[in-house]
Amino acid sequence: MVARHRRGLVLAASAVAAGTALVLAVAIGSTTIPLTQAVPALLKTPGADPGAETVIWTVRLPRALTATLAGAALAVAGVQMQTLFRNPLAEPYILGVSSGASLGVALVVAGTGGAAGAFTAGVAGLGRIGVVAAASAGAAAVLVMVLLLSRRVRSVVTLLVIGVMVGAAATSLISLLLACTDPRRAQQFISWGLGGFTGVSWADLALFAPVCGGALAAALAGIKPLNALLLGENYARTMGVKVRRVRTGTLLSASVLAGAVTAYCGPIAFLGLAVPHLARLLLGTSDHRVLMPGALLLGAAAALLCCVATQLPGGGAVLPLNAVTTLVGTPVVIAVLLRSRAARLGPAV
Repeated sequence: MVARHRRGLVLAASAVAAGTALVLAVAIGSTTIPLTQAVPALLKTPGADPGAETVIWTVRLPRALTATLAGAALAVAGVQMQTLFRNPLAEPYILGVSSGASLGVALVVAGTGGAAGAFTAGVAGLGRIGVVAAASAGAAAVLVMVLLLSRRVRSVVTLLVIGVMVGAAATSLISLLLACTDPRRAQQFISWGLGGFTGVSWADLALFAPVCGGALAAALAGIKPLNALLLGENYARTMGVKVRRVRTGTLLSASVLAGAVTAYCGPIAFLGLAVPHLARLLLGTSDHRVLMPGALLLGAAAALLCCVATQLPGGGAVLPLNAVTTLVGTPVVIAVLLRSRAARLGPAV
């Protein structure tokens, strides 16, 4: 009863944290807007400052909603991967989905020219849809390859190694392509690879939100078989779980979540790895009925706070997102791993 009460409090606190972080992400930005102007602009009240209204509704609110979806998607996909592979270091990108998405974009960069301005604003004159289409195609190609191989491989460890190898091969191809590409376009690709929630418009969200929502719903629907997998595949089979079908469904939903986020936000590091560990630490359980919603809320809150941290008020500059997520995520993962090791070994004599 005490544990259940504690988990309820943690989930409630996570929801409050996510809501507060969403407000902060809308209120804080590189352009300083006083609260007295920000609130009327957000509510679109008569007499609101037109400039503040444009900044909040065109830039900040879509950016905050994108961060919310991306954080939730990566965290849930991380929980799925760590359970499926029974590996605390597994995350969505371990299957090479992120590398495949990056390879798709790199192929467009190497094969086209004349992209003007920021890379995320235009690839070969196609606008942002060019980036999204290229990233989605690359992620889908890797996903199909991994799904086909998963039908021939019974061991999840072997599948994990295959994913690592596919990602490494894609990264090598990217390096070769960039070496033969115009330096300006290569630099634009590198900037895209740093990740970011900016530049996602309401039109982008009209597709991004349903895709993430559908994949998240599929992940939540698979909670029961994932719980059975906690005790191993043999145990799950004795419980009537069709392991191969569950594996395929889990891989599909996690890859769609990671691929969609990469397509719109670039490859984002550490959220899918660190947040599931933080959720287990705070909730004190691996039961997916509690862990999955907790990771979803904490992932949204973490992504929003990282989004706020990338903004430099008054300067107009934005820090690289992956630099922030790595700085925040590294100590969390190290602390959780050290704590779990200490718990296994017991106190020193």
